[in-house]
Amino acid sequence: MQKKLLVIVFVLVMVSNHQIKAQYGKTDSTYKRWFVGSTIFLLGNLASTNPPNFAQLNFGYRITGKNVITLEVKTWKYAWPNGIHPLNKAYGKQDEKFPGYIREYGLSVAYQRFFWKGLYVELNVMPTLQNFVNKGKKIDNGFQIFNTYRVGYHIKLFKDRFFIQPSVAITHRAYHTKMPDGFKQLDDKWSKFIFGEPGLHFGYNL
Repeated sequence: MQKKLLVIVFVLVMVSNHQIKAQYGKTDSTYKRWFVGSTIFLLGNLASTNPPNFAQLNFGYRITGKNVITLEVKTWKYAWPNGIHPLNKAYGKQDEKFPGYIREYGLSVAYQRFFWKGLYVELNVMPTLQNFVNKGKKIDNGFQIFNTYRVGYHIKLFKDRFFIQPSVAITHRAYHTKMPDGFKQLDDKWSKFIFGEPGLHFGYNL
């Protein structure tokens, strides 16, 4: 499923290239400051194996043409350690699978800084609450701080009514509480960082 998402991201970028315009100017007061959106990773819910039951809703505000703040409300579940890159062959293997799954609820704050046309960098900090589930029963609670360091490009569509933002990111599990036995041993095998995670956000300007 992850490889299919990469193909979709690539196709959308290629199709949209002829519509690329510069990001909003410093003194431009005509652009719409508010927007809502989400991410293409919603398509992961269509997976036949281990669907994440993922949901995300973004609320954004353009402070200026080059400075943007976004709140992202998210929830999802996963049964393999977050340190395994989606393209790693270990992802999805039964011997790396948790004895159950983790359900997370997060609220992230993202800051974007545009520095050349539509090119931007982003810092996304997300505290999450965790439920550890085994055999259908919650066995423990947890908390983590999950950071994302992203580089992307803002593409305006349909006279700036919609937009997409293809990107690549480094994800970082900066902090988390101790996991239950069975979960901890598997998670400790993997890095707290993932490099080169693809992304594609989309949105509607209000």
